[in-house]
Amino acid sequence: MPNTRVSDTPYAALGPDLVLDAIAAAGFEPDGRLLALGSYENRVYQVGVEDGLPLVVKFYRPGRWSDEAIAEEHDFALELEDAELPVVAPIEVDGCTLLEHAGFRYALYPRRGGRAPELDSAEHLAWMGRLLARIHGIGARGRFHERGNVDIETFVRKPALATLASGLLPATLAARYERLIADVAVLLQAQLTAVGAVTTLRLHGDCHIGNVLWTDSGPHFVDLDDARMGPAVQDLWMLAPSRESLDALLEGYAEFRDFDFRERALIEPLRLMRQIHWAGWVAARWHDPAFPHAFAHVGEPRWWEEHCNDLMQARSELGDP
Repeated sequence: MPNTRVSDTPYAALGPDLVLDAIAAAGFEPDGRLLALGSYENRVYQVGVEDGLPLVVKFYRPGRWSDEAIAEEHDFALELEDAELPVVAPIEVDGCTLLEHAGFRYALYPRRGGRAPELDSAEHLAWMGRLLARIHGIGARGRFHERGNVDIETFVRKPALATLASGLLPATLAARYERLIADVAVLLQAQLTAVGAVTTLRLHGDCHIGNVLWTDSGPHFVDLDDARMGPAVQDLWMLAPSRESLDALLEGYAEFRDFDFRERALIEPLRLMRQIHWAGWVAARWHDPAFPHAFAHVGEPRWWEEHCNDLMQARSELGDP
């Protein structure tokens, strides 16, 4: 995944008028109602439309994904929608889902409401497991070629380089951090190798509670922006805070698709990879004004000291090389 920083403030020109103009350029008549929705990587708004239901518009961060990679995301969402799975897919405008206005790439989506699922409910977990199994069944029919993989390079080494280049990591910790990342990368790769070759498929990729909305009709999944190739368990472990909840999730999953139980051994490595990736993501985006405002604690040396301590503990648990 490209991490090129095209601008320190990529959304500086994205004001309310431009958002409404983009909606109008797509053939809809905005009524002036505009609500910013929670998103840091991209910019997402709910926009009221005359004589219709509100739309959700997502403006893609410049320089992150290529047009081809976004097309793979959209095609996957549409494929899932065609299979009548509750996944929010982009709206086609004149046969296109990726639109452009005033230098910004964007996509339109129908608004879908809902509440967070109850992760302590065995019924909710089994329901989500059944749905994820069906999503994975579709995901296994093809491959992404532009969106990358869940691997050490993408989730450990590249984010660590972004952290070191950002200037956010205190200089006094740089050498220690670099050494810890090098050790942890080797140990993580050894753990992944020890599990053996597992099937990879097209995934949601960022399947946490914030990307699942629950209604009386059950769950639906939103935001495929981090879709990539990886093992099935990547879409399961973030929804399962305990062994019991994972069992409930897998009980539902097994109704529609076999699960390779070797993948349970990947959960802790994937958890650590996500932590490293998150730190690098924030560091790489620190010049975007939204990030210091939302993650002020990451700007403090103490946070990075704790992060290094966590890496040292993880290295010990993985087996110090």
